[in-house]
Amino acid sequence: MSTCLRRREFIAGLGGAAAWPLAARAQQRGMPVIAYLSVRSAESERSMLSAFQSGLKELGYEEGRNLAIEYRFADGQYDRVPALVTETIRRRVAVIVFVGAVASESVWEELRASRIPVVFNAGNPIRQGLVASVNRPGGTFTGVWTLGSALTGKILQMTYDLVPGVTTIGLIVRDLDIEAVRDAREAAAKLGLQLVVLDARSPAEIENTFATFNERRVGAIHVVTSPFFLTQAKLFVDLAARYRIPVAYPRRLFVDAGGLMSYSFNVAESYRVMGNYTGRILKGTRPADLPVFLPTTFEFVINLKTAKTLGLSVPPTLLAIADEVIE
Repeated sequence: MSTCLRRREFIAGLGGAAAWPLAARAQQRGMPVIAYLSVRSAESERSMLSAFQSGLKELGYEEGRNLAIEYRFADGQYDRVPALVTETIRRRVAVIVFVGAVASESVWEELRASRIPVVFNAGNPIRQGLVASVNRPGGTFTGVWTLGSALTGKILQMTYDLVPGVTTIGLIVRDLDIEAVRDAREAAAKLGLQLVVLDARSPAEIENTFATFNERRVGAIHVVTSPFFLTQAKLFVDLAARYRIPVAYPRRLFVDAGGLMSYSFNVAESYRVMGNYTGRILKGTRPADLPVFLPTTFEFVINLKTAKTLGLSVPPTLLAIADEVIE
């Protein structure tokens, strides 16, 4: 199947999303066309798309009425990204919305050279060289700083509070995320925990990490945020249940699928901002004049049913700070 969803599946899955021929006709009618490029899958993006479209509506843009959106998904396969970006640039859309923005330096350079405005969400856009600063991005890029690994310390603290007597934490990363591993090691050291780090780049490798952690008798696991991991939420939750290991996740998507708990920035708020920024750019604001958005609200979600299955009693201190408790 093509990286673009078939028209019928696309419309059924996303509630009227524009297919390529529709977008081409929109251009002919003078309707602005933007591209929504995700490293994740259409299914894992569903709730986030709703928030993004809400942000567009704040500026008066509504898909199918006065705006066309071309969607592309890499389905968590990072090697697809360069070709998707190149093809998207060739479409000469008005704005490229690049979410789950995992890309090589050459891909970012290609986007920069295209001069097409890009609205991203990224773990550390300054360190990646995407923007000059938060307040003054400069150039043609702006978007959301997701603070991914910066939340690791809080997640490990919550895990430590939830799992009695835990001494060893397993960390699952993609492509040996150096920043995430560094932050996790610092947080684990402060809590007196040992950290075991394993890398997973495929479903089979995810299964292998759980088997290895089980053999090494780790007390709990933390899954680092990754576009690929978001496409494998059900697999993670199934493996956690099979091995009866408490697992903390980077998005509530996993908890909705039956996972134990998650802690993350408010995803809906951030995607609404991305939609708002896209609308503002369509109205003439330069990306250089739109400060990179830093999330200010965070979500802690815990699944009491899963905790009970694992034999865990959730402390009142954690219940008190939970934004949502699933029973």
